[in-house]
Amino acid sequence: MLLLNIDHVPGKEIEALGIVKGTVVQSKNFGKDFMAGMKTLVGGEIVGYTEMLNEVRQIATKRMVDEAQALGADAVVNVRYGSSSVMQGAAEVVAYGTAVKVK
Repeated sequence: MLLLNIDHVPGKEIEALGIVKGTVVQSKNFGKDFMAGMKTLVGGEIVGYTEMLNEVRQIATKRMVDEAQALGADAVVNVRYGSSSVMQGAAEVVAYGTAVKVK
């Protein structure tokens, strides 16, 4: 599946099939949360959270791709990611774009 963050497939004609998305809500791990709190005292990257968010983005992307494949898409254009806090200790990551058929 071709994923692009532009609104077209260069050199190709496309047919839009619809919006597709993948979402994940991930809660914090107490151990990671404790270590993150300690890290804020000295500064620097909070590697545990970076790894968690990378994993969650991959899951959201796969769910988006699965939705696009179900529509018969060859590609997803205008791919975007978003995140938000949905409650204390939990964050949502969403991947979304337009599923297209390449002609």
